[in-house]
Amino acid sequence: MRLSQKISSIAAFLSLVMSLPAAPVTSSWSFSFDDSLSENAQTISVKATDSFTTERGYGYDLGTVPGAGANPVLFSVVAPEGNYRVIVSLGKNAAASDTTIKSESRQLQLEKAVTRSGKFIDRTFIVNVRNSRVPPPEKNAPGGSAVVLNERETGLFRWDDKLTLEFNGSAPAVRAVKIERVDDACTVFLIGDSTVTDQPYEPAASWGQMLSRFLPGVSVANHAESGETMKSFISGLRLAKVLSQIKAGDTLFIQFGHNDSKKQWPQTYVEAHTTYKAYLRTLIAEARLRDVTPVLVTSMQRRNFDDAGKIKNSHGDYPQAVREVAAEEKVALIDLEKMSSAFYEALGPTRSPLAFSNGGKDITHHNNYGAYELAKCIVQGIREAGLPLAKFISPEFTGFDPAKPDAPETFQIAVSPIQSTIAPRGN
Repeated sequence: MRLSQKISSIAAFLSLVMSLPAAPVTSSWSFSFDDSLSENAQTISVKATDSFTTERGYGYDLGTVPGAGANPVLFSVVAPEGNYRVIVSLGKNAAASDTTIKSESRQLQLEKAVTRSGKFIDRTFIVNVRNSRVPPPEKNAPGGSAVVLNERETGLFRWDDKLTLEFNGSAPAVRAVKIERVDDACTVFLIGDSTVTDQPYEPAASWGQMLSRFLPGVSVANHAESGETMKSFISGLRLAKVLSQIKAGDTLFIQFGHNDSKKQWPQTYVEAHTTYKAYLRTLIAEARLRDVTPVLVTSMQRRNFDDAGKIKNSHGDYPQAVREVAAEEKVALIDLEKMSSAFYEALGPTRSPLAFSNGGKDITHHNNYGAYELAKCIVQGIREAGLPLAKFISPEFTGFDPAKPDAPETFQIAVSPIQSTIAPRGN
């Protein structure tokens, strides 16, 4: 066959392929975990022995066993990246229940949903699923096709091609789960460092992974990562990933500073009054270009007390630089630096370690209690700033004064199954 005939045949074949209807993409699933529920053709009955495999497309993950007392259970479903509405049916026929649900890398979605014996409730939340792939650049254009992940991110639930739910609580009772793709969900994108990221392992936690608990109708896409700076967030294609997914009407929370200020990191250091401000303005401009609402957040302080019981400033001029950029650019500001200081000082030098990771030995990173209280600070800031997000705040949130925090001694939240003694990157 001559070359021209080969080309003609290939072209005809490609034309035929392009004209064929696309293979259907699954965008909704229904699962039953209770044998007493009536079966139907649309619902998958999940057996206790159904371990997750990509071939099955769903199942219990990482060897967790359903029905083993109050032990948490991880359940995963293969799902393309995007936002998904999750509707859970909770309760037991012959016992009371108490269920907490987290998603992906320990993002708190549902806290202590309680039912009496024989009573059942439905609850709804939205989960963001993503992978590390980035739309490749055009021919001869600079860029890359994947986020540059660090060694600690390999294998994390937040970077894979599945939606993972953690069924937890003192008496968890998940009867059924319905998952459906939702493309018009209001999405909050978080960019920042270890004090914002979804910490994957107990006992560390950050405010970003608690935020969804207070915004049940919103998808929280937390792209923050331990050790990141504004420069590395750009050079590592994390910003490119965010910009490939963000859409008009979404919100972008920006909190950098813990690592940007480190002169011992010369590749990513930025000076407070010049380059730091310039990078903040760049991020604001990228958001506004896409009709996205930018919100600046000052970094919370480290737990350093002076002799008078007041928090010492360990961030130099960086928090003030954020305030100045917010005023100059007319951008909403949540002053977590001031709120965190009030929070720590309310607890005092003796009790404030109860808000921090590693038994209080860590003075930068928080545990579940500290992250939960700081998330309340953020939600209070959303309300006070009059952001469009305020309409999504849970009615259970009645306001928060960081100078009057919840008592750490009585705080309880279900502990996730995956723990690590390795401290988060950054300090």
